[in-house]
Amino acid sequence: MTDQEIIELVNSSLAEEFELELADMTAETTIYDDLGLDSLDTVDMVIVLEGAFSFKIREEEAIREIRTLGDIHAFVIGKKRQLEAGL
Repeated sequence: MTDQEIIELVNSSLAEEFELELADMTAETTIYDDLGLDSLDTVDMVIVLEGAFSFKIREEEAIREIRTLGDIHAFVIGKKRQLEAGL
């Protein structure tokens, strides 16, 4: 899966779950201010991403640092690369 495919899957999964417009979803879009998600939505977001990519991220410390869609993209791309490398 290419980085662009990962980004598209992240965006489409979140857009579907939270009824967001794909056109509004850029790397600079903030999770809380721009998308209007709250801390409870963050839990749902983790579950959606786990389902879309078939890996667990709940215990990841880095998830707490995510503020933008670009942060999510980078996190998922990094996690996917780790799993592919067998780490």
